[in-house]
Amino acid sequence: MTKAKMLVVDDESDLELLIKQKFRRKIREGSYEFHFAPNGAEAIEVIQKESNIDLVLSDINMPVMDGLTLLSKVNELSPLIKVVMVSAYSDMDNIRTAMNRGAFDFVCKPVNFDDLEVTVEKTLQHVQHLRETLQAIKENNILRMYVDENVLNFMNRQEFESSLMANELVEATVMFIDICGFTAITENVDADTVVKLINKYFDVMVKEIIAQGGHVDKFMGDAVMAVFRGEYHLDHAVEAALAVRSHIEEIEENLLNHSTFMPRVAIGINSGEMISGNIGSVSLRRLDYTVIGDTVNVAQRFQSAAKPGQIVIGQRAYDNIKESFQCKPIGEVTLKNKANPLMIYEVIA
Repeated sequence: MTKAKMLVVDDESDLELLIKQKFRRKIREGSYEFHFAPNGAEAIEVIQKESNIDLVLSDINMPVMDGLTLLSKVNELSPLIKVVMVSAYSDMDNIRTAMNRGAFDFVCKPVNFDDLEVTVEKTLQHVQHLRETLQAIKENNILRMYVDENVLNFMNRQEFESSLMANELVEATVMFIDICGFTAITENVDADTVVKLINKYFDVMVKEIIAQGGHVDKFMGDAVMAVFRGEYHLDHAVEAALAVRSHIEEIEENLLNHSTFMPRVAIGINSGEMISGNIGSVSLRRLDYTVIGDTVNVAQRFQSAAKPGQIVIGQRAYDNIKESFQCKPIGEVTLKNKANPLMIYEVIA
């Protein structure tokens, strides 16, 4: 059984006792492990000392280092740690600031411990899902990049290579999300800030893609390619796109050069048949399990045609979702390698 590790940060000492009382069964069973700190500065020390902290439950108003500063520090230390803020209803300005800085959720004082329990369980499930996804990606990348004789000794080489090159024709939806204007940011701020910002935006996207049953096919510079399969795959892709757009548009970055960056996304979505398989070189043992085909190419061109804040789909997708989603026509566009112009639509809500 995997133990969930949580850090509670609050200068009110009675909260530690209340937490231990509320979660005493989970603590006794070994399911939960709690650490405590009276302010953000000491919380940073705990995070640096303890490995694999999953969740930070933090008050906003504290001495030495407040919760909003701690939130920024935690995002820098580990994007996998999710922060739940604790504050009073009257402190909505700070709560909004916390959510814009990447807080996963918040609970209000006086703490309703039943609500807190639900929030903790939901947050831990999300963290576990992220860790499993990253582990799968890591294992897949290791397999693709470092398969050698030590691995192949455990299996028939020809059968292994044949299975790696297997492919299938699937009906699915592919989505491309591009962060608009991010190239200009890379030219004007330091590399460390660039990496932190793009990882922050990717984390928002991945969360919504996974929530709708999709998977991230690849990261391409400042863009993401995601694939949705199964029942209602187009609807799930559109839902994910709307959620990504909504969350990204809530973000406002105050950069060190005193400029402000408000990220926007341009999204292209297309459904249809595509080839799914390991694409690459067997001789180099560098393969990428992905989807290819005209449907994928058109989705990427829809994204190129989209303006900041737009979600662009084609005629077929529009016909399928027009009764469930609000859309409006954009007009006909000429796409590369297409003999005739295609009608495109924007998904509004």
